[in-house]
Amino acid sequence: MSAFAAQKLSGTKREIYADLHAQLRGLLDGERDPIANAANMSALIMWGLEDLNWAGFYFLRGNELLLGPFQGKPACVRIAIGKGVCGTAVARRETILVPDVHDFPGHIACDSASNAELVIPLFQGSRLVGVLDLDSPVRNRFDTEDQAGCEALANLWSDMSDAL
Repeated sequence: MSAFAAQKLSGTKREIYADLHAQLRGLLDGERDPIANAANMSALIMWGLEDLNWAGFYFLRGNELLLGPFQGKPACVRIAIGKGVCGTAVARRETILVPDVHDFPGHIACDSASNAELVIPLFQGSRLVGVLDLDSPVRNRFDTEDQAGCEALANLWSDMSDAL
């Protein structure tokens, strides 16, 4: 296993995401359990990226998302498909980047300190299994580089974890 990021990473976003990707590969190497891998990935992202107040997973269970491993304040346990940013990402089957959550119709405020959100759908093969959800207290925290970097991390989790 590679060294875990004990502090926020520095450099360009491209360098930070390359470092996170390498560290995640090391964390997941030899472990196929999707829940254990989601727990480590949440911790890695939370400690590796600046200006986050929540990083975690929701897994698809029937017609709703169920809270999975995360880092941050306690969160909403169940989210209906099509509701909030997470449920909308599932309904659309695409990543949603929200610069200001107060402008997103139907945003679910699990933490009133959150102002920006990035939600990436998780696929295992063609099957949608959940989402990776990142929240920030900073408006406009996420951009297309963050989106691409986090999508690559989500794909690595999917490739290195057994099916849910």
